[in-house]
Amino acid sequence: MSETATDTFVAVGRRKTSSARVRITSGTGKFSVNGKDLETYCYTETLSKAATRPLKTAEVEGQIDVSVNVSGGGSNSQAGAISHGLARALEKMNPEYRAVLKKAGLLTRDGRMKERKKSGQPGARKRFQFSKR
Repeated sequence: MSETATDTFVAVGRRKTSSARVRITSGTGKFSVNGKDLETYCYTETLSKAATRPLKTAEVEGQIDVSVNVSGGGSNSQAGAISHGLARALEKMNPEYRAVLKKAGLLTRDGRMKERKKSGQPGARKRFQFSKR
């Protein structure tokens, strides 16, 4: 979360139970997630588009190298966490991107989480069958 001599910007993005540590540097457009290529890790086009949306929004595709460590949650949740972390890192790199990223809703942390199961019922909201007699 600090700026070093090589202009590396680090940010954390979260979604549900996923957490992504994103490190960006100016470069040729390499994108690695947990040591794998983006297309390998985000195995569908929808997931890879969701993860790289901040780059398209800020119009910096192919100019920035991205390295991500992501853990927890499922594939959709991880793609959302990568997107959130990437948007925050881009904002640190150039504060002028803030307006564009904020308008697209990429800087907002999605607070929706799975609701916990309560005791005395089978799920979070479902109730056991009620019998009057």
